[in-house]
Amino acid sequence: MKAYKSVALDSQKTVASPYKVVQMLLAGALERLARARSAMEQNKRAEQGELLGSAMTIVAELRAALDHQEGGEISVNLDNLYEFIMAELVVANSENSTEKLESISSLLRDIKEAWDAIPADQQQVPA
Repeated sequence: MKAYKSVALDSQKTVASPYKVVQMLLAGALERLARARSAMEQNKRAEQGELLGSAMTIVAELRAALDHQEGGEISVNLDNLYEFIMAELVVANSENSTEKLESISSLLRDIKEAWDAIPADQQQVPA
């Protein structure tokens, strides 16, 4: 099933606009954080670690996609925020902290809401 999901996501990424890819990545990170929180609450440490690692990989991909030449101050701010989120994911996992996961999720929801609010005629390459 994981292999199928990976192929499906890769297929979507090849046909999706860069704007849509960022939307998909943000949604994927949020989904993994919600599942990790559930695993944390159920004391399923292995599942929790796997999901948080997956969320961290997604955030790293978002960070790597930033275009600092075109994005200017916004891309610098997002880069710093993504770096902070990745560090907080490590702390959340080591401290088994659902509060930190909620804080991280809130930050990512804010980014996603701002991203989703971009008008269609301005949906170009991500900052």
